[in-house]
Amino acid sequence: MLLVRHGHAGTKEGWRGDDRARPLDARGRRQAEDLAVVLADLGPGRVVTSPYLRCLQTMEPLSAKTGLPIERHDALTPSGPARAVTLVRDLAASGPADPVVLCTHGEVMGVVLATLVAEDGLRLGRRRPGIKGCVWVIDFEGATATQARYIAPRS
Repeated sequence: MLLVRHGHAGTKEGWRGDDRARPLDARGRRQAEDLAVVLADLGPGRVVTSPYLRCLQTMEPLSAKTGLPIERHDALTPSGPARAVTLVRDLAASGPADPVVLCTHGEVMGVVLATLVAEDGLRLGRRRPGIKGCVWVIDFEGATATQARYIAPRS
């Protein structure tokens, strides 16, 4: 599984509109382009994202590069961390042949990773959740996380 934190999109405090519509900034767009290359090389079979604009924009270059459709899932929004853990475990247990990309928010990623550390004994090797535009490559045996590798953003 490839757990992605959306690209840089400024700050909540600096955005005046609905936070769901906060877009990637120039740095975030570069990160999204870089992520498309990194993630495509990992051979994903599915792309699932929070419906927030910045997550969708983070996954658009990957979708364009691979031809994979972008699936939206409310469990990956900031209001759904517990549901995100369930989604991660369900997707892992279903055992798809190709990795699933999940694009979400820092607070959600933090909860998912903390749960996998606490319940599965997963070792991360660095602080969670990681910076915007990062990827956690997580291996599973069934629904149990066994190994994680961090990929820092290039930009």
